[in-house]
Amino acid sequence: MYKIAVIGDKDSVLAFRALGVHVFTAIEGNDARRIIDKLAKEGYGIIYITEQLAKDIPETIQRYNNEVIPAVILIPSNRGSLNIGLENINKNVEKAVGSNIL
Repeated sequence: MYKIAVIGDKDSVLAFRALGVHVFTAIEGNDARRIIDKLAKEGYGIIYITEQLAKDIPETIQRYNNEVIPAVILIPSNRGSLNIGLENINKNVEKAVGSNIL
């Protein structure tokens, strides 16, 4: 069974701990990149990361998007959404269906 983690600023991710998700705090992109690579090696199946951090490490996000495991999923932070995650969903739906149905 795969583990689930969430990466982001403390205020955005601390509540996930109550759900049994492993929580990792990061302040900047380099911290997030290091954590994602470590979690991938440790067998995490799903890694949620806040959009604010993900925008600083697009090459790392893209590298794991090309892999089956782990799934790196962008979520909004407590400051709101940058719509990066929604854009990724739209691209994946368009790739799978052939047109954007959303």
